[in-house]
Amino acid sequence: MTTKNNIAIQFNEVSYSSDGMQILSNITGSFPEGSITTLVGPSGAGKSTLFKLCNGLQSPNSGEIYIKEKNINDYVPTELRRNVGMALQQATMVSGSVQKNLALPLELKGEQISADTAKDFMNMVGLDETYLQRNVKDLSGGQRQKLSIARTLVNRPQILLLDEITSSLDRVSQQDIEKLIININEKYSTTIIWITHNLQQAREIGHYTWVMMAGEVVESGETSLLDSPKTEPVQQFIKGEEQ
Repeated sequence: MTTKNNIAIQFNEVSYSSDGMQILSNITGSFPEGSITTLVGPSGAGKSTLFKLCNGLQSPNSGEIYIKEKNINDYVPTELRRNVGMALQQATMVSGSVQKNLALPLELKGEQISADTAKDFMNMVGLDETYLQRNVKDLSGGQRQKLSIARTLVNRPQILLLDEITSSLDRVSQQDIEKLIININEKYSTTIIWITHNLQQAREIGHYTWVMMAGEVVESGETSLLDSPKTEPVQQFIKGEEQ
């Protein structure tokens, strides 16, 4: 298994603003390779913006970002997004079958997905291969999210960004997704970075945690920091979330 001491993503004094509004300020820190790192913090803290910087959807105004020790500016965008996959809270689908959606990342590269490969990815996320011919509109929320993750994994990313992917799911579906992500991390040594508003989820799945507030990383380290935060803002945030 990949050692957790290597760095998957490194931020060096990264700042980002848009329309005159400062969204991220001097972000410095790293995400360990082969680990699950959770991002927590109040709404508007800049967590989703940080994700967009990680896969090149947005570019910082200052500072440097390294993906696997390579400057993000040295990546071809398509290569970067194959290496750094993202799954969102809203599992957006194109109309049609499950297989059509699963094949989309390869079709964008002018390739096709084989029947065996499609079945493998369905099995990977715990969906029966018979679902391949179903219409996506007939899937439950949990099934759509599993398909979204499978579609992201088709490019075999080394780093997987997850943005609130269980927040709209019932508890059983949420637990299914959590088990799936833990399994992907353990089986394939995929680096996982997961934005969640659920502190209990962060505690249960994260090896490491970043607490973000007002565009800054206020505390970071092993996830146990959520049980004994050092700064008053983080103490107050956790107290408010758990009331």
